[in-house]
Amino acid sequence: MKLYDQYIVPALIRLVCSNRRFNEMRRSLVPHAEGVVLEIGLGSGLNLPYYNASKVKRIVALEPSTQLRRSAQQRIEHSMIPVEVSADGAESIALANHSIDSIVTTFTLCSIAEIQQALSEMRRVLKPDGNLLFCEHGRAPDAEIQRWQDRLNPYWKKMAGGCHLNRDIDQLITNAGFKTTQRDYNYMPGPKTMGFIYKGIAR
Repeated sequence: MKLYDQYIVPALIRLVCSNRRFNEMRRSLVPHAEGVVLEIGLGSGLNLPYYNASKVKRIVALEPSTQLRRSAQQRIEHSMIPVEVSADGAESIALANHSIDSIVTTFTLCSIAEIQQALSEMRRVLKPDGNLLFCEHGRAPDAEIQRWQDRLNPYWKKMAGGCHLNRDIDQLITNAGFKTTQRDYNYMPGPKTMGFIYKGIAR
């Protein structure tokens, strides 16, 4: 499992997250970021081309996976915005209080082990007038789909590097002290157990 998590899971993440529909969602969300940006889960750098260089000063990106950091290197080098990459996880962010203007998280909150601690850290480093921009899959609104998500989740987590099918992203963000100001929650085409998308901006 160690080799699987180290090499196979990052390859699967790169494949799935580069899907055309995922990129369309990135394109509609990421350009809203401004100032000093904290990106949670850089992955292979798929968000980098969508940042608006006239609005963003620099990007601080967290990515614990060595393989994904290597995959992101070419996009980092071609970015028009300075990018600083840290191997730290989101549960302990080495930044000062209220030092970040925008936080961007795309398809990452599903796999953070201590999710409430991570969201608490995001709230700590975000300025009072800053924005949390999120696009995540999670718990569906339909009871039958929820039951299937709960049944499949233990097996899915093992196969998908700790990814949860059934996290209520809206509730997690609210519990951390954020208030969602813009939202667009819908199923994307494909299996509904994996395809309910929470996309929005919170403060």
